[in-house]
Amino acid sequence: MPWLKITISVFVALYFLTVASVVFNVILENRNPVRTLAWIIVLVTIPLIGFVFYLYFGVNYRKNKMFSMKGLGDMKWLQYMSEDQKQLLQKSEFLKRRESVEVKKLMTLLLNNSKALLTRYNQVEILNNGEETFPALFKALLQARKFIHLEYYIIAEGSLATRLKEILLQKAAEGVEVRVIYDDVGSWSLSKSYLRELREAGIQIFPFLPVRFHHFANKANYRNHRKIAVIDGEVGFVGGLNIADRYMDGVAEIGVWRDTHLRVVGEVVTSLQVIFLIDWYFVRRELLLDKDEYLPYVRTEGNVVVQAVTSGPDSDWASIQQAYFTLINMAKKYVFISTPYFMPGETTLNCLKTAAMSGVDVRILLPHKSDSWLTHWCTRSFAEELLEAGVRIYWYQKGINHSKVIVVDGIVASVGTANMDLRSFEQNFEVSLIIYDREVVKRLAADFIEDLKVSSEGTIQRWKFRPKRNKVRESIARLFAPVL
Repeated sequence: MPWLKITISVFVALYFLTVASVVFNVILENRNPVRTLAWIIVLVTIPLIGFVFYLYFGVNYRKNKMFSMKGLGDMKWLQYMSEDQKQLLQKSEFLKRRESVEVKKLMTLLLNNSKALLTRYNQVEILNNGEETFPALFKALLQARKFIHLEYYIIAEGSLATRLKEILLQKAAEGVEVRVIYDDVGSWSLSKSYLRELREAGIQIFPFLPVRFHHFANKANYRNHRKIAVIDGEVGFVGGLNIADRYMDGVAEIGVWRDTHLRVVGEVVTSLQVIFLIDWYFVRRELLLDKDEYLPYVRTEGNVVVQAVTSGPDSDWASIQQAYFTLINMAKKYVFISTPYFMPGETTLNCLKTAAMSGVDVRILLPHKSDSWLTHWCTRSFAEELLEAGVRIYWYQKGINHSKVIVVDGIVASVGTANMDLRSFEQNFEVSLIIYDREVVKRLAADFIEDLKVSSEGTIQRWKFRPKRNKVRESIARLFAPVL
């Protein structure tokens, strides 16, 4: 049938012209050459699927400035405050006597790359796993008097989501303002009836970057991975736990869900509130940052110094990646890293290897089993070169290790939502708290050591003799690391 051959030929020609134009654009973006070549290979060697894959994962909106804060007047007051703090930092105003001056560089970096204001009067409570986190969160929500602001990557229906809905309905009936942002992709299974019941009660709940077919290409890749709760501007929560039953009950055939969350009181709650309100403006185009009732100044008797750092396609810099790089680079004694997904990129990878070869005790805790086949094998593909450099790698055996924690020399730590992978560094909206307090950092280090007790340490001798089929899986998965 000649017409069928002509149609196929025209379709093939149009497809390759489209791919050629996309490849040309990828080259012009001046990305990391490794990522550029990876995308070219995917586009050329996997017809149609590769093109869809690029639309989903590859468009660079940090460079294209799809996400803008211009409606917020460039947050000039935040700029002024960060400049003032940099001046104070030069005079060691924010440093305690026992703190190393080394943290000055990290503090200054975060003031420059994300306007992460330093807060001095805080209390930080470490919450391990769902058993500690959800009771504390629900208790705080029940005590709300003015407003509740929630932002989660995943809200999945089940016992926890039902309990959350009951509390929010109760507080709304009491006259408490409730605003909720959920990620549209992460919470795709959330039913219309669940949302309708909340909205009918006056609760403002909206998706972040809703994905429909005609918008798929420019929104599906950039997800809000933050987990933030702010109650009355006085109490805040942030960390790795979403609202889904698996975060409490674990995963069948894998085990418990190991995670780390924080409850904070004090000035840093205002920082979390600012992050939420900026995201709220992005979602609803409603400016609340100029209303004093949402930004109360709250001091506490605690004296923990904290910076809340964010990153995402709306920022000029990969702020959290730079923070991680600096944390590793500043270590003189040890650096402990707990992360569920480890695809760090060459810069961070070389930083880890250099630190270990310089005599720093570098330990990385990874899950023995994962909820993602591709990231599981990709993560394992980095093990051999790290082990050869002297990095100590542990595989968590009790279940899924989902904590995102870095501890350095007993003086500074990071806890938040960002994994040590390129997606968290470059594409997702993330948040982490950088904590400068020896007592809190000491407890985080102790929790890390406890996790090592239910983990197995990898050795280079055993690793080199792992099954060949595993090496093949790792190598195939590694090909996708630049685009995951």
